[in-house]
Amino acid sequence: MLREAVYHRPKDNYAYACANNELHIRLRTKRDDVGEVQLIHGDPYDWRNGQWQTQTIPMSKSGSDQLFDYWFVSVQPPFRRLRYGFLLNDGTETICFTEKGFYSEPPTNDVAYYFCFPFMNKIDIFNAPEWVKNTVWYQIFPERFANGNIKNNPKDTLPWGSTEPSPTNFFGGDMEGVIQNIDYLKDLGVSGIYFTPIFKAHSNHKYDTIDYLEIDPQFGSKVTFRKLIEVCHSNGIKVMLDAVFNHSGFYFPQFQDVLKHGEKSRYKNWFHINEFPLITEPKPNYDTFAFTPFMPKLNTENPEVKEYLLEVGRYWVREFNIDGWRLDVANEVDHAFWRDFRKEVKAIKPDLYILGEIWHDSMPWLRGDQFDAVMNYPFTTNILNLFAKQKITVKEFVDNMTGVVHMYPKNVNDFAFNLVGSHDTPRILTECGEDIERVKQVFTLLLTFIGTPCLYYGDEIGMTGGQDPFCRKCMEWDKEKQNVDLFEHIQKLIHLRKENPLLANTGELFFIPAGPEDTSLAFAKSDGTKTVMVILNTSNENVEYAVPFNLTGKTITNLWNREEKTKVTSDLLTIPLQSKGFAIIEY
Repeated sequence: MLREAVYHRPKDNYAYACANNELHIRLRTKRDDVGEVQLIHGDPYDWRNGQWQTQTIPMSKSGSDQLFDYWFVSVQPPFRRLRYGFLLNDGTETICFTEKGFYSEPPTNDVAYYFCFPFMNKIDIFNAPEWVKNTVWYQIFPERFANGNIKNNPKDTLPWGSTEPSPTNFFGGDMEGVIQNIDYLKDLGVSGIYFTPIFKAHSNHKYDTIDYLEIDPQFGSKVTFRKLIEVCHSNGIKVMLDAVFNHSGFYFPQFQDVLKHGEKSRYKNWFHINEFPLITEPKPNYDTFAFTPFMPKLNTENPEVKEYLLEVGRYWVREFNIDGWRLDVANEVDHAFWRDFRKEVKAIKPDLYILGEIWHDSMPWLRGDQFDAVMNYPFTTNILNLFAKQKITVKEFVDNMTGVVHMYPKNVNDFAFNLVGSHDTPRILTECGEDIERVKQVFTLLLTFIGTPCLYYGDEIGMTGGQDPFCRKCMEWDKEKQNVDLFEHIQKLIHLRKENPLLANTGELFFIPAGPEDTSLAFAKSDGTKTVMVILNTSNENVEYAVPFNLTGKTITNLWNREEKTKVTSDLLTIPLQSKGFAIIEY
């Protein structure tokens, strides 16, 4: 047994409390090294006749990545506190793993040897809005979705879709355009809109804020925005806005004051300035987003800045009843600010969704005191590598995705913001070499997986585009130029997800093991009564997928083609899959 690979920590994704008084515990071991793990546990104060009273319970293997096996168990401590260790058996020896190391026998005379979960305090439990788990998001880049009011058009607005997008051109998209196309979104089936910034700014992307408390005039007025919120809510659609608190824009009045008055400016401590006078070239001598002189970094530790931004967070929730905040460059803002931000906005609307833009392992932000979720780009990368770039095998995909799932607690994964494209990435159809069948597979996986999925505007009709700014084309409203077949495919998946909870966040997820040569990806979700299985053939050839367990006597329902029901009469069930095809079955 490779003891160096055995790992546990009584915190974060390895031990966490859930709302139903369950305590979830995980253990990591070297892959294929340990055959059996049991949890030995007891209340630290439960002693009889000088002996600590313990119980043992088997742990189940919840998945494997390239290097490790992960073990899981759920317990309900009667007094909401626990001391525990692990009994590991590799077929030749059994050892006890505790906080103080490895022992041939479980220590019995001192609970201090064991891992400690001191108390399951309710306030520490990760708690995100339940509605999010059943939401399908649609990301809108407002300048490029629809021009509903030409009177808002900024100077030199170009005819809609008349040329390729650039970092500086404008096409006149606005909020009225969204209102006029709400039936389109409702028909597609989405139930949440994530808007990139709508506040007054200089650029077309609006990530360089001038005034956080005003709508950009090219998008309309606060009256229009209030109408947009009302229209969305009356159609069962939530609204999430984008907050850029890491940095302001160059024309933010407070930064302009520093440019003008230098060290004498009362706002000099609102930013991270290294020396005076300020310079922008060749590199700014003040901290910025990347090295962009037009996005000076805000000092969120400054009390005035902090209060200003907290009021921005409160204002749009309090006055307009928005449903969520997406937080730009969230990992570069201090944790203390985000803790206060959560308290302030949740005090107004407890079921507000807080989403951070973080592209890497984000456990420090997902402990229940800051964000409800982050944008799940590790999920995105894995999908692109299998279906679009075809640079990994199905087995590698399963290993990688198992690692992604085990990065966070299960109750965090249910709210993960899963996406396959955004305003910061090439279009999914372009990534897939304009292979529609592979794009269909990507959306089949996205819309049947755990988490809360998000579509990027226009991806549902087959829009193309490379890296920013080319992924920000004007929405194509000409039906003749839309891929209606792809739209209907995604529309049907959204409907199935709503109709079948196991295609969303109900049940336990598990991947079907794949060998090095397997070309079919399969995963399932089960609630103990029903199981839904999703199978995707990643090869260019037709295949017969052999289900690796016995379903004799069970009735199989093809959820994609409802009328197809089959009573399994053989030990071996095979499912025909077309090249780059898929199946969604229930039994």
